[in-house]
Amino acid sequence: MDVTGRPSQEIYDVVGIGFGPSNMSIAIALQEHEASSPEQPIRSHFFERQPMFGWHRNMLLPSTTMQISFLKDLVTFRNPVSRYSFISFLHASNRLVQFVNNQDFYPTRQEFHQYLEWAASGLNDRVTYGAEVTSIRPVTEAGASTPGLLEITVRGSDGTTDVVTARNVAISTGLVPRLPDGMTAGERVWHSSEFLSRFNAHSPADLKRVAVVGAGQSAAEITRFLYDSLPHAEVSAVLPSYGYSVADDTPFANQIFDPSAVDEYYFGTERARDSFWRYHRNTNYSVVDADVIRALYQRSYDEQVRGSQRLHFRNLTRVTEIEHVPDATRVVLHTLLDDRTEELAVDALVFATGYDGLDPARLLGEFDRNFLRDATGRHQVTRDYRLVTASDLTCGVYLQGGTEHTHGLTSALLSNIAVRSGEIADSIVLRRTEQEMAPSGSVEVALH
Repeated sequence: MDVTGRPSQEIYDVVGIGFGPSNMSIAIALQEHEASSPEQPIRSHFFERQPMFGWHRNMLLPSTTMQISFLKDLVTFRNPVSRYSFISFLHASNRLVQFVNNQDFYPTRQEFHQYLEWAASGLNDRVTYGAEVTSIRPVTEAGASTPGLLEITVRGSDGTTDVVTARNVAISTGLVPRLPDGMTAGERVWHSSEFLSRFNAHSPADLKRVAVVGAGQSAAEITRFLYDSLPHAEVSAVLPSYGYSVADDTPFANQIFDPSAVDEYYFGTERARDSFWRYHRNTNYSVVDADVIRALYQRSYDEQVRGSQRLHFRNLTRVTEIEHVPDATRVVLHTLLDDRTEELAVDALVFATGYDGLDPARLLGEFDRNFLRDATGRHQVTRDYRLVTASDLTCGVYLQGGTEHTHGLTSALLSNIAVRSGEIADSIVLRRTEQEMAPSGSVEVALH
């Protein structure tokens, strides 16, 4: 038996690496395919490093809302009648009527997380938690690679390893927290990805001086949370920009997240792709929802009315140095406004400085040499989110993330998750059918 509890000689059609919303959406699409085509079963399994399902748990701040419509769930844009829709979740939770009465298109982040947990509970037979994939390599027989099969090494929570075999893998390991160069996390230096667990590990009374670095949504939300939760504390927002910039969520700008925009980006000219980013980066990157900006400004204005200040906005300022001293962390700030350097002692410093994208080479290792890259060194990716091979490999490595350069802004976002995952699932089904029908020895042609 392998780590999934199935016979170790079983060959999976696809193994999913990571079980966040993206791969969960693939699992649902494959499950629904099997229900509609029982004569064409697709063998799949997913491995998740976490001991249980969780999605950005450390940013489930009170009253924070999703930045997308509840209809942009795991399934609705692909299959509006799926039993895994957000509306089905509300019905199962006996909250559908109340949600409608609330008249809000955007659920709280806490409620959306409940929805994801509910969906994950229906897929427990397809996922192994506490299992980390450490490598992917082609199957070798008699010293030669088998072009259609992959070996996936999995390390369990007890440290033991096992190997499973699959025709395809779908990599969705999520984003990697990013700190500015030269900065490292520590007892008083946190990344936003670990915020709530770090915050809750401290007594509020011990947090008298806190600072948040960053100008995006997470930075603004954490600043608001700290100000409201620590009424005794000095709160500093260290902003690389001159204040916060508003996210453009108007209807025409939101078309950038439409499923059809993926084709227009993928098949567009280089000038067209550059224009996508130049004109519409402000829909998602380093921007903040207008209501959060107004809430922070209102708090600042209220302080001016009272004649007291503990919320400080340090514009056009960056952290240049951190030094840990007894009972505090000394932060050196440099402001571009007057080219001045300032020191700030804090009990907690939070970097809400974003994430690095998925890099499949970390898992592929030496196997990565079998996949083509473009002139700038980025992986070439087919329209169905599959790495382009440089050899006769017929196995597939699908990416859920790390494809912004080929598929545009929505390539890793929830906005297009249902359609994107459906396209990957359809590709897995179609390619297996073609391989079964193809004469022995024939080579698959990549669908670009």
